[in-house]
Amino acid sequence: MRFGSPTEMLLDLGWTPLRTARFWAGMSQDELAEIVGSSRETISSLERRASIPSVTLALAIARALDTSVEELFVTRELD
Repeated sequence: MRFGSPTEMLLDLGWTPLRTARFWAGMSQDELAEIVGSSRETISSLERRASIPSVTLALAIARALDTSVEELFVTRELD
């Protein structure tokens, strides 16, 4: 039996890449929102894929989480 990485396991549980990256960065939704100049509600909406970020917000979030926009917001269906 092969075990995936901890990140793969979180994604398999239904976590989005954004939520997973925020978790590994040790940030709350409030903390990430403050860093990127947004609200906790916006971060929550993005994590649930209920909304799509502007390019400016997507870049700010990716920078804050030290990753790429593609890693956070491109769905598996596009790969």
